[in-house]
Amino acid sequence: MLKVENLFVKYGLIEAIHDVSFHVEQGEIVSLIGANGAGKTSILRTISGLVRPSGGSITFEGKAIEKEAPQKIVMQGLSQVPEGRHVFAGLTVQENLEMGAFLRNDSELKQDYEAVYRRFPVLKERKKQDSATLSGGEQQMLAMGRALMSRPKLLLLDEPSMGLAPIFIREIFSIIEEIKAQGTTVLLIEQNANMALSIADRGYVLETGKIVLEGTGQELLTSESVKKAHLGG
Repeated sequence: MLKVENLFVKYGLIEAIHDVSFHVEQGEIVSLIGANGAGKTSILRTISGLVRPSGGSITFEGKAIEKEAPQKIVMQGLSQVPEGRHVFAGLTVQENLEMGAFLRNDSELKQDYEAVYRRFPVLKERKKQDSATLSGGEQQMLAMGRALMSRPKLLLLDEPSMGLAPIFIREIFSIIEEIKAQGTTVLLIEQNANMALSIADRGYVLETGKIVLEGTGQELLTSESVKKAHLGG
């Protein structure tokens, strides 16, 4: 479904990503784990068209997308929930969800709003509230709900657990599993390696812009080198 091959990303003279290759198959949750600064966010920003690679290729459903504009990539079925939640302050919860659907003009919008509110009941209670007044966990749910409004085939999640209380983290991860069960493929970028690998079909370990290890979620969870470096073992 998504294939990244020999990807290089540079910021000026600094090489953030060095010869990275990985793939995501339809129906999977794939986790990219690594310490802060390993290059995880650079990879996601490049996939979603916000950063141009200096080398390599990215194909989504057989089409090259590394030169496409971000909105074209969204229209092809790829949606990102950026790190740090980024809700539109000054807009209500409902208006934020509408922003996620801005490329759509089909007749099923109403049922999709209802589906988001069913999945995140707390958002329904706060439907008319300014999104800036929500808690961190609620804002994360809103950012995910907004991304789902574009009906993505592949959802890119950047550090969804960052800065959240443990109870919200568990809830967010169980929602990610639900999203997968309903047919959306997920690429998850996380520092919380334990949670990310426990729900992943497969995972990749990123260190200083290179992939150093790959395997199933369970293989990586039990790997000694992953335990030492990322699981506090």
